[in-house]
Amino acid sequence: MVTALALVLGGLVVVMAVNAVAHRSGVPASVLLVLAGIGYGYLPGPNLTLDPEAVLYLVIPPLLYAAALQSSLTALRTNARTVAGLSVALVLVTALAVGFGLNATVAAVPLSVGIAVGAAVSPPDPVAALSIGRRAGLPPRLITLVEGEGLLNDATALTILQVAVAAAVGGAFSVGHAVGDFLVVAAGGLLVGLVLAAAIAQVRKKVSDPLIDNALSLGTPFAAYLAAEKLHVSGVLAVVVAGLWLGHRSASLQSSRARLQTRAVWHLVEFLLEGYVFLLIGQQLPAVVRGLRDYDVSTVVTAAAVTVGTVLLVRPLWLLLAAHLPTRMHARLGGDPRPGNPPLSGRELLALSWAGTRGVITLAAAFTLPADTPARDLLLFCAYLVVLVTLIGQGLTFAPLLRRLRLPGTEVSRALTRNQARAAAVQAALQRLESLAAADPTVGKIAAPLRRAAEVRQQRYTTRVELLSAVEDQMLPTDEEYRAALRARREMIEAEREELLAWRDAGRLADADMRVLERELDHVESVLPPLPPS
Repeated sequence: MVTALALVLGGLVVVMAVNAVAHRSGVPASVLLVLAGIGYGYLPGPNLTLDPEAVLYLVIPPLLYAAALQSSLTALRTNARTVAGLSVALVLVTALAVGFGLNATVAAVPLSVGIAVGAAVSPPDPVAALSIGRRAGLPPRLITLVEGEGLLNDATALTILQVAVAAAVGGAFSVGHAVGDFLVVAAGGLLVGLVLAAAIAQVRKKVSDPLIDNALSLGTPFAAYLAAEKLHVSGVLAVVVAGLWLGHRSASLQSSRARLQTRAVWHLVEFLLEGYVFLLIGQQLPAVVRGLRDYDVSTVVTAAAVTVGTVLLVRPLWLLLAAHLPTRMHARLGGDPRPGNPPLSGRELLALSWAGTRGVITLAAAFTLPADTPARDLLLFCAYLVVLVTLIGQGLTFAPLLRRLRLPGTEVSRALTRNQARAAAVQAALQRLESLAAADPTVGKIAAPLRRAAEVRQQRYTTRVELLSAVEDQMLPTDEEYRAALRARREMIEAEREELLAWRDAGRLADADMRVLERELDHVESVLPPLPPS
C-alpha cells in the first residue's frame, strides 16, 4: 500500500510538472508524459503494469463520458455520415488490412489473430489530437469529426476484437455471424445508454443539491458500462450515448450551480486520468521489449513495418476515397453530400488524416489477447509501436502542420457567432424585463438600473460583432478599449478581494462569511474572458 501510494503521488508530481513545462514550451503534454513514462520504466524500482481490465472498467468510461458531455449532439447529427464512416467503416477496413497484411507476411500469425490486432490498433484516441488541435486553431467542423470518431470508434474496435478472438479460440469464422454479433452488440449498447440516461434525467429533476447531482454524474459512466457489459452488449457505446444525451439536456436538467460544479469536477477528472494514462503508456515499453527475445530481428521488423505502415496509410487513403468518389458512393462511404455541408477540402483532409493518434485503448485491447495467442509478445510490440509512432510522431508535428495549412473558419467565425448570440440573449432579457415591468408595478420601479446594465452589455456585444464582421483575415482583431475595460474590471475585482481579506485579518469578518463573499467574486471573475494579447 505504501508503494502504491508513493507511485500515485510521484505520478501526480510528474503530471503537474510536465503540464507546466508543456504550457511554457508548447510541446504537447501527452508526448512529454509518454517520454517521462519511458524514462521511469527503465529505472530500477517498482513499476506499474497495464491491467486491461482496470483500464476498460475504471479509466475508459469516465474519459469517454467526459468527452461526450462536451461534444455537440447537434453537430454530430449534422455530420452523422462522415462520423459513421470514420468510426465504423474506417475501423473495420483498418482491422482487416492489418490482419491480412500480418497473415501474409508473418507465418506465425493466423488471420483471426491478425484481425484482432488490427482491431486493437484501428481506433484513434482523440485526446492528444484535440488538445493540440484546439490550441493550434483546428476548425470547429474538424473538431466535431475528431470528437465523434473518438467517441464511437472504440465500440467498433472492441466488438471486432471480441469476434476475432472468439474465432481464434474456436477455430471457426463466419462473416454473417460476425456481422450479426456486431449489430446486436451495438444496438444493445445504444439502448442501454438511452434507458440509463432517461432514468438519470428523471432523478436529476428531483435533485436540488449540486453535490448529489455531481455524485450522480460521477457514477453514471460506470453504471452505464457495467449494465451494458452484464447484458453482453457494448459498454463503450452505452457510456457515449448516455453522456451525449445528458450533456445535450443539461440546461433543462441541472441547476446553474450544479453545472458549474460538474464542469469543474470533470475537467479535473480528465486532467488526472489523461496524465496517468500517458505515463502508464510509457512505462510499458521495457516489458514489451523484453517479450521480443524469442523472435529474430527480421520477423520483428517485418511485423512492425506492416502494422505501422498499414495504420498510417489506410487513414489518408480512406479519406481521399470517401471525398472523391461520385455522390452516391461518397454517401455510402460516410461523406455527406447535402447542401450546406460541403465535402472536406484537401487541406482539411490532410489535417484530419494527421489526427489519427492512438492511445491507451489500443494497448488495453492488445493486452486482452489470451496468453496462448500465437506470437502474442510480437503483436503487443507492434501495437505499442503504433501508439508511440502516432502519439509522439504525429503529436509533435500536428500543431506545425495546422499552422502551415492555415485552415479557414476558425477563431474569427466562432467569436462572431458567440457575440451575436450574446447580443440576442441580452435583447431577449430586455424584452422579458419590459414584460415584467408592465405587469408588476414593483418591478417597474426597479427596472431602470437593470435596463441600463443590460443595454451596456448589449452595446459592448454589438460593437464586437461589428468589429469581427469587418475582419478579412483569420486573426482575431485587437481592441484597445476592450482590453482596457477587461484590465480595469479585473483590477476592481482584485481590489474588492484585498479589502475582504483586510476585513478578515482585522477580525471584522468571519472566515465562513469571507468564503461566501470570495466565491461571489470568483464567479464574477470566472466569466471574464482572458486578456487579449498586446
